[in-house]
Amino acid sequence: MSPNITLITLGVGDVAKATDYERLGFVRSKAASQASVSFFRAGGVVLALWGREAQRQDANAVALWNGNGGIAVAQNVASEAEVDAVVARAACAGAQILKPAAKTFWGGYDGYFADPDGNLCEVAFNPHWGLDKDGLIKLPE
Repeated sequence: MSPNITLITLGVGDVAKATDYERLGFVRSKAASQASVSFFRAGGVVLALWGREAQRQDANAVALWNGNGGIAVAQNVASEAEVDAVVARAACAGAQILKPAAKTFWGGYDGYFADPDGNLCEVAFNPHWGLDKDGLIKLPE
């Protein structure tokens, strides 16, 4: 088994409303999506939006999971200007900007926003990591 993450699921309060991720440029799979779950192409992984309560029940995590588990979904981009553009697009789509794009303590540039369900999204430019032709991170060895 190879150590790959192939799907990230965000528990949301209203799947239909949360599907506004399309306004951020994510492409939803109409064939795989249903009223209760939306699947989006997200580079090398799939982003799923599923009802929060359905996810808690399915995972048998009702006693354990009572909200956001401290996860932030992140997108690395090729420049500071791209960070600014994605954060601006998120704001126009109704996201709550939590941290406007700015220089970071680690030498990069990032910003954070929250979707309507409070899931955190980071957009970052990391000058220490490259991106391949498909925009996927090339981690240094």
